[in-house]
Amino acid sequence: MDARLERNLRLWLAVVACGATAGLVFNVPQGRSAVVGIGYGVAMSAVLGAVELFIFNGPMREWLGRFSFSSALAIRSAIYAAIIGLLQWLQPGELVAGLPPETARASFWYGFLYSAAVSVLFNFGFAITNLIGARSLRNFMTGRYHAPVEENRFVLFVDIAGSTGLAESLGGLAIHRLLDRTFRLLTLSVVDYRGEVLNYVGDEVIVTWPEREGAVDCRPLRCFLAMRDGLVRAAGQFEREFSVVPRIRGSLHFGPVIIGEIGDVKRAIVFNGDVMNTAARLEELSRQVDGGFLASRAAMQRFSSAPPFAVRDLGRLPIRGRVDGIDVVGIDAPIAAIA
Repeated sequence: MDARLERNLRLWLAVVACGATAGLVFNVPQGRSAVVGIGYGVAMSAVLGAVELFIFNGPMREWLGRFSFSSALAIRSAIYAAIIGLLQWLQPGELVAGLPPETARASFWYGFLYSAAVSVLFNFGFAITNLIGARSLRNFMTGRYHAPVEENRFVLFVDIAGSTGLAESLGGLAIHRLLDRTFRLLTLSVVDYRGEVLNYVGDEVIVTWPEREGAVDCRPLRCFLAMRDGLVRAAGQFEREFSVVPRIRGSLHFGPVIIGEIGDVKRAIVFNGDVMNTAARLEELSRQVDGGFLASRAAMQRFSSAPPFAVRDLGRLPIRGRVDGIDVVGIDAPIAAIA
């Protein structure tokens, strides 16, 4: 099972469990059977959760991404309302419990409004999660990084090659659309290989993995390859819309990172330390090597299996800020083949 499907199934099961609880909370105090409450809750949450995770975040993801936060929320909510109305009319709770249909109109509207309110709340939660990231939201809520901690992390920097020239030829608005479209595509690979998008900085995206998760099957390296392959598959679409296909370069490093919450009005979870600086400088060096990708020897030694592509030892390269340089490997392929 791929990571994206596994993630969606876990979320779907969590939504169904919450829906069953909400159905009990609504129906039991009114003297209805617990089976009726669970039937309504499971039916509503199962259908709406599937629509959200497998349709809104599937085939409709790109289309909804063209709208602002509030507009996309309104569209989702309108579709939710239509589904809720249909399910309320079908009365799944009574059907599951083997009871006669409820005929009171007031009961229908009361149930509809309650279901709609709960669904919009879930919808808003999904929207907020998409804004700040599921892991960041979970870490804020649990207070995992309220006090700074040190963790060993893989850090992958991915840069859009030649973005300055693209900005000059396309113009400000078009280059923004190009970067947005590119980052949306690259993020799919991050989810597939269980990474975490730390930040988008200009024409770069920064991705991290905890040591244990990143070491499995060379996930950071496979993520970069999947990003490259995704751009190749989408080349026709980029050509039609922008008359150019974006290319990527990358760098990978590993080591201890200080992670903690910082700020007040706009609080954020930030990563600091020499590993972050070194990964950024390796990305600068990747512009000068064939293959457009550099990985530190420290990162390569942490993988639990052989790399998924041929690499070549480039020895110790001088790097800004480090007197002794850094041992690196590169991809034995030209940049055009990588991106």
